[in-house]
Amino acid sequence: MSYQVLARKWRPRTFSELVGQEHVVRALTNALNGDRVHHAYLFTGTRGVGKTTLARIFAKSLNCENGVTATPCGVCSACQEIDQGRFVDLLEVDAASRTKVDQTRELLDNVPYAPVCGRYKVYLIDEVHMFSASSFNALLKTLEEPPPHVKFLLATTDPQKVPVTVLSRCLQFNLKRLTHEQISGQLEKIMQQEALEAEVPALQLLAHAADGSVRDSLSLLDQSIAFGAGQVTEEGVREMLGTLAGEHVHELLSALIDKDGKRLLGKVAALAECSPDFSGLLQEVLRLLHKISIYQVLSNSKPSDDGDAEVIQNFAQRLPVEDVQLFYQIALVGQRELLLAPDARSGFEMVMLRMLAFQPAASASSQSGAAPQTISLSAPQSKTSYSTQRPSPKPAQTASVQAAVEINEPPVAIESGEFDWTALVARLNLQGITGQLANHCLFENWDGKTLKLRLDPTAQSMHISSTEERLLQALKPVLGEAIRLDVIVGDATPKQGETPAKFQARTKAERQQKAEKTFAEDPMTQALEQTFGARVVPNSVTPVDK
Repeated sequence: MSYQVLARKWRPRTFSELVGQEHVVRALTNALNGDRVHHAYLFTGTRGVGKTTLARIFAKSLNCENGVTATPCGVCSACQEIDQGRFVDLLEVDAASRTKVDQTRELLDNVPYAPVCGRYKVYLIDEVHMFSASSFNALLKTLEEPPPHVKFLLATTDPQKVPVTVLSRCLQFNLKRLTHEQISGQLEKIMQQEALEAEVPALQLLAHAADGSVRDSLSLLDQSIAFGAGQVTEEGVREMLGTLAGEHVHELLSALIDKDGKRLLGKVAALAECSPDFSGLLQEVLRLLHKISIYQVLSNSKPSDDGDAEVIQNFAQRLPVEDVQLFYQIALVGQRELLLAPDARSGFEMVMLRMLAFQPAASASSQSGAAPQTISLSAPQSKTSYSTQRPSPKPAQTASVQAAVEINEPPVAIESGEFDWTALVARLNLQGITGQLANHCLFENWDGKTLKLRLDPTAQSMHISSTEERLLQALKPVLGEAIRLDVIVGDATPKQGETPAKFQARTKAERQQKAEKTFAEDPMTQALEQTFGARVVPNSVTPVDK
């Protein structure tokens, strides 16, 4: 007997065998059990998620000799003939090969006739979006009012091309892409039934490569079985798919964290000898950064389910949140630019070097080797003036340069009543999420050991353990190494004042109003208005510091 491919051998034959389409199965099961079967159904979704399979199971449910049921027996002649593709009253049509209107009319000529041996005559039209406009017009009337013994099951991967007049006559079900976990679990079950050996990481690689399609995963599984002579190993699957082991991606990211450009380029050169798909390699970098970011936000959750939990946890502790987001954005943009690069390797190298060259200002200052800065808590004094020109943007490195300037004031112990939190935040010059957290906190209490802050409830999403830890590290040079930080979430009372963020917003508004008033009262301005009818352009007056 000839070999039957896995995609056909393991095609589901009952609703219970379908994976990942519970929402569709539930609706169809209730319709069959409640005798509320519509005359036309449209199944949409990407390739290989079960559209045609679902339609065939539905046809069996309608024509099973035991009656209309959501659990066809699978042993009667109707069920077996449908499984074998030779049931007379199931007419499967490929719309891509029957696009002409004459062919559609010929197909519909048999609609009035009763079924030959089944209970219903079922028309299964695959890739229905390939029909021409004339074919759709010929189908409309029959699709709206077919004889009671006819059911239409339509399937398409591109529902946008189906006319709304057809969509309105059908019950539409969108089949979802399957998750990697669902596909890998199904592959593992099939390998056990086939009595073949398979490594779990290898099946997870196949699930990722299938991109949500069960049929694609089974085709890749067939290929990997042939490639490995009956054994499916991680190394064999990576070699077959042209991907690299996760350790290589870990080494790249480790070199980035250590700011070791020589080691980074050396690793890329070593990988180039394996002729990898650099676009796929960049996707692996993105996938790893995504896992790290998720773990940083949900620090109490399990980092990963595919063997690299400890690595992700380690990276999450070594990488600031801002760096992870910046690296992800650079890699995401770089993936589009790979096609424009002279070659894939040079494009990948430039993406890695861009990550090495750019980093958030706070990270740059923390790794610059500068001595810890001590900061005064007295509010800075500035005079407000005005300018009729918008200030030119400052270079990106200005913030980090200012942060590195040493302020020669010793750390002091501050009593509760004299603690100026707004001035402290201004002097710390914190960046990113850490700065946002500090700016939305209000001073609550300081007893010499524990600093208690109250976080504005509107900024509750910034209350992350890793961000709070970085704020604590920034406060230690000022308040002492033994300081403890306690951040609670709650509304402030009028007596407690305002957060640094609200103080900055109010101060900015006051400075703007003062600058506009000063400019309007200037004798030169008034003379120009009276003599030439001049007027002040809105938003053109900008306050500046002297």
